[in-house]
Amino acid sequence: MKHLPNILTLCNLVCGCIAISFVLTAHPHLITTNGGMDYYPILGSSKLVYGSYFILLAALFDVFDGLAARALKAESPIGKDLDSLADVVSFGVAPAMIIYQMLWMASMSEPKAMEVNPLVTFLAFLLPCFGALRLARFNQNSKAQSQYFSGMPIPAAGIFVALLPLAIFSQSGILASFRDQLSAFIQNKWVLIGLVVVLSALMVSKRPFLKWKAPVPGIAGWWAHILILVAAVAGFILLGFAGFILAFAVYIITSMLYRYPAVQK
Repeated sequence: MKHLPNILTLCNLVCGCIAISFVLTAHPHLITTNGGMDYYPILGSSKLVYGSYFILLAALFDVFDGLAARALKAESPIGKDLDSLADVVSFGVAPAMIIYQMLWMASMSEPKAMEVNPLVTFLAFLLPCFGALRLARFNQNSKAQSQYFSGMPIPAAGIFVALLPLAIFSQSGILASFRDQLSAFIQNKWVLIGLVVVLSALMVSKRPFLKWKAPVPGIAGWWAHILILVAAVAGFILLGFAGFILAFAVYIITSMLYRYPAVQK
């Protein structure tokens, strides 16, 4: 049983690899007609959605391996390093591939689509770079982050990116018109680049971010978690998966407004 946490971590890693394999096959391409005079894009939206599901599944394994390690008292330096390596793949590289493909898709809808500068799409790979820096810093001072995270954790950034295809291609939710407007906004090339920059900056910032467990008991400790949960449920009812994006914004705002207890360093 002592190997169970590492097995769960490897399941996290496998899910990240499967997500990458799906996203890689979602590369958009052009179909030419009329002797090459006309063309239209073919987008691999369903493959992006499958990739998103496996990133979310990886997040579940990431939660379970930590729970198992604490329950079995099997925490170890190897387990911590293995967890970081898996997280770089599942919540760094896999989400970066989603952004990469979405940037291609956004460029396909623009004039002169055949002249897309690949350097624009390469900006997506800032995510795993800054995510790796975030993990390296966490491994160096994890005890100082016992009450809260210093900087946005890389799983949170990866989950947010995984929600983008689900929000764009989902047809659920009551407020269909607003959902469609939000979907169109997300698919803008400059919005995607802005999201990469913001997520990368938040990961390496020293801003405190909430953990799943409140650092103090009572409503004073749990109010932010309750607000995030309410925003997620209400958002999903009104906007489908797009509502989770708004709940993620609530997570960022409440993390910055939350009063954290002093941490012994």
